[in-house]
Amino acid sequence: MTDKMDSAVHAQGFDFENWQRVERDEVEACLSRWVSADAPAGLGESMRYAVLDGGKRLRPLLVLAAALAVGGLREVALRGACSVELIHAYSLVHDDMPCMDNDVLRRGKPTVHVQFGEAQALLAGDALQALAFELLTPEGEVPPAMQATLCRLLARAAGADGMAGGQAIDLASVGKMLTEEQLGRMHRLKTGALLQACVMMGAACADSTDTARAALSEYGAAVGLAFQVVDDVLDVIADSQTLGKTAGKDAASDKPTYVSLLGLERAQQYADELRVKAHAALERSGLSDTRALAALADMVVRRSH
Repeated sequence: MTDKMDSAVHAQGFDFENWQRVERDEVEACLSRWVSADAPAGLGESMRYAVLDGGKRLRPLLVLAAALAVGGLREVALRGACSVELIHAYSLVHDDMPCMDNDVLRRGKPTVHVQFGEAQALLAGDALQALAFELLTPEGEVPPAMQATLCRLLARAAGADGMAGGQAIDLASVGKMLTEEQLGRMHRLKTGALLQACVMMGAACADSTDTARAALSEYGAAVGLAFQVVDDVLDVIADSQTLGKTAGKDAASDKPTYVSLLGLERAQQYADELRVKAHAALERSGLSDTRALAALADMVVRRSH
């Protein structure tokens, strides 16, 4: 089995920029290695196009930061980090298709269905989803009980009680006014569930305490919702070039958002309240080093794209 987590965290200080650069580079290298170009009939090319050379890699970073906080197994954490990015990538491929959001720009380049056609995009998403679970179940490298926990966390976050369920509510809510409670439920499922699962998958890379797991779950829930609130804000105040995707799409599609419900200023305040809530959860965790997780919460709320 592999060594415990090791990173650019120092005893007397934490260089977040260096930490995330090192971790992103390793995640990118692992994704490039595990997402093969050899799949038949050009499928590998479309899969790699969907995953590589783009994105904030927030989800892998959350897995790795949580694993770092609990002293988790590095190789397991890397597999978990890449698996959540594959699930995220598959969801974007399908979300961008004409039957859903019908978007033509993602991460500053044409969406997969624009580049490769709708049928190939559908298959690429399917294959990325399957590969995510394959990564979590290698022979001999990850303890069976840990494999089961990681697969359960990811499946639950991606399915009807998570991302897919939230997307269903989103599609059914176009042109409708939602209450804050209804909007919060939609976003907790569509976006928040996978981000929370990232944190819990990192925590599952070691035997952590009940107190730590409960606190990390609260942290993940707060960060997950904050991410979507900020997304709603950026859709209003940022341009397409900065976002790397079509700006103003929510308003044009008459989708309910935190900005349409609360107003721009209150939505920005709410995002910061969730950031404070995430920090408070970390303080209750009893874990000795949560600096990477704290910095990621700040990054989520203060980002410009």
